Amino acid sequence: MLANLQAKFDENPLATSAVLLFLLSGAVTLSALGFEHIGGYKPCPLCLIERNAWYFALIASVLVFAGSKSKFDGGYLALLLMGAIALGFLYNSYLAGFHAGVEWKWWAGPTACTGDQLDKLGGGAGGLLDALTKTKVIRCDIAEFRLFGLSFSGYNFLLSLLAAALALGTWLKVALRMKNSCPR
Repeated sequence: MLANLQAKFDENPLATSAVLLFLLSGAVTLSALGFEHIGGYKPCPLCLIERNAWYFALIASVLVFAGSKSKFDGGYLALLLMGAIALGFLYNSYLAGFHAGVEWKWWAGPTACTGDQLDKLGGGAGGLLDALTKTKVIRCDIAEFRLFGLSFSGYNFLLSLLAAALALGTWLKVALRMKNSCPR
């Protein structure tokens, strides 16, 4: 099976990577939504931002697949989109790594969703404390779930790195192939 996948990748790396990225993005997105809506784990503001790369990759990978099959532009638009996917996942791995560090208390997180600022709020003007007790604030500095020592953001970091490596590797392979096939 692995040899078959390698042969398909060598034949059309953009199409093969687009399918793999679509499947990975779909699995991650469905898992996140399942943990949220079925499991009851509410995402913090950073978690919601980290989902954007996966949503983008779902749409962009379909366009990459379609573009890789098109002879109209020679695959240049598909290659450009694959580069955008790679950059999106590189940035997402940074965000997820930052988020995991906030959960481990290695550095401070955004003031909007970390305990330091939430604990300092008083009950001053307008009954802010009363409003906070009635509103559930999802904190970015507390991991809601850990499996084998990693939180959701830790797994997101690893999966984003994997997706970035796949997209960047594909981009490099196709870009070099296009460069070598151009007349000099």
